[in-house]
Amino acid sequence: MSMRFLGTGSYVPQNVVTNDDLTKLVDTSDEWIMQRVGVSTRHISTGETAADFAIQAAKRALEDAKISAGEIDLIVAATVSADSVCPTVAGFVQRAIGASCPCFDVNSACSGFLFALDVVASFIIRGGIRNALVIGAERMSKIIDWKDRGTCVIFGDGAGAAVVAPGEGYLASRLYTAGGDEVIEIPNYGGDSPFFKGEKKQPYAFMDGQETFKFAVGKMTEDVKFVVDEAGLTMDDVDFVVPHQANIRIIDFASKRLKVPKEKFVVNIEKYGNTSAASVPMALDELNKSGRLKRGHRVVLTAFGGGLSSAACIIEW
Repeated sequence: MSMRFLGTGSYVPQNVVTNDDLTKLVDTSDEWIMQRVGVSTRHISTGETAADFAIQAAKRALEDAKISAGEIDLIVAATVSADSVCPTVAGFVQRAIGASCPCFDVNSACSGFLFALDVVASFIIRGGIRNALVIGAERMSKIIDWKDRGTCVIFGDGAGAAVVAPGEGYLASRLYTAGGDEVIEIPNYGGDSPFFKGEKKQPYAFMDGQETFKFAVGKMTEDVKFVVDEAGLTMDDVDFVVPHQANIRIIDFASKRLKVPKEKFVVNIEKYGNTSAASVPMALDELNKSGRLKRGHRVVLTAFGGGLSSAACIIEW
């Protein structure tokens, strides 16, 4: 037994922030952002939380899958930007949609959705799960230093979700972690304990852009090749690649190294920016709703991010 996809959904807040808007906050330009990152606009929350995004994406995924919340046996959400440690984002989704099932969050930064997907696959293979919701939801605007042009131009807010069930569509997967905070770090709130004498860092995302770029290109190429080979396929058998939307140049480099035409890559970074764990499911939903994705198509999902972490899987739609 494996796992198949029944439906997808996504959601972004209505407020759109353009590159020209950001020139009023930091020393940057539309030309610089487009050349360096590939982002033109991003959706930024003016009041909604990551859980709010997740709820809307989940409802749309259920609608697409044509099943009710009562048929969901498990909810797993991936996020680094929840507004509360407890309740979890998954818990807020459960209550909002009217489900009655175990639910919890996972955190592996931008790779989080694929980590969550693999966790759910294990539950399904073990048995007892009819349908599950897998969600990536982020309010990255909450953890960005809006005075740092190196990061504030990159990120956006949103959520993506998928309904999965037992079937034969999860062909191979790979998860990777190299623990460390030298390249990417998102500190938590340091608290105000009068007894703690350690360093208290600002709770904003830090990223070494050059090292992140090298790690991303290398791991995306390596992971995609691994899962395709593990599934007994070749790159010619892959219909689409849905990559993490971190930087258009990373996607371009990966396309060349993998010798996969750019047309097979699903790219929406120009509209939404880097939405961390929401990135891959949002792009997958866009592909699904475009009408290009057909049953039997083979799709590689691949991500990388803080941790450092990376993940990839190949699915048959």
